[in-house]
Amino acid sequence: MSQKVLLNSKEVNIILHRLACQLIENHDDFSETVLIGIQPRGKFLADRLAQMLTEDYKIKNIQLGHLDITFFRDDFRRGDKPLEANTTEIDFIVEDKNVVFIDDVLYTGRSIRSALTAIQSFGRPNNIELLTLIDRRFSRHLPIQPNYKGRQVDAIDHQKVKVNWVENEGEDTVYLIDN
Repeated sequence: MSQKVLLNSKEVNIILHRLACQLIENHDDFSETVLIGIQPRGKFLADRLAQMLTEDYKIKNIQLGHLDITFFRDDFRRGDKPLEANTTEIDFIVEDKNVVFIDDVLYTGRSIRSALTAIQSFGRPNNIELLTLIDRRFSRHLPIQPNYKGRQVDAIDHQKVKVNWVENEGEDTVYLIDN
């Protein structure tokens, strides 16, 4: 198994600032917008972006939540081992709000489909957008595309894109792994 660095810490930081600026361009003061990190891996990206928007760009009152999609997945009962649920932390209503789903890697689109179903429990959003750090554009099973993307990666099916976050793995690095 070999791995190649796609993005180092400095590049990840530059991309995060660009994504934060794109969000500000489209959502201004975020009074009508909520950020939702898709559990488990989108949580780290969503937390980091919310922190940047608050601290670096002085946006007040960012509404941030984390959405668990485990029981909404279409492969929920297909595997041999049981899936482990994460926590959903959404303490606001999404009714008539602009929702930005945040996930680290967009691969087949199935996680996003699950998130679209899961978010309905919290109201009917006005609009839903998708922000991903990595877009694996040639791997889609569903017609889902990101509104905001950090980097587009052309990886073949046996390759894996792994995003490491300093909060979880001790480094901000994106790897392309050959199995």
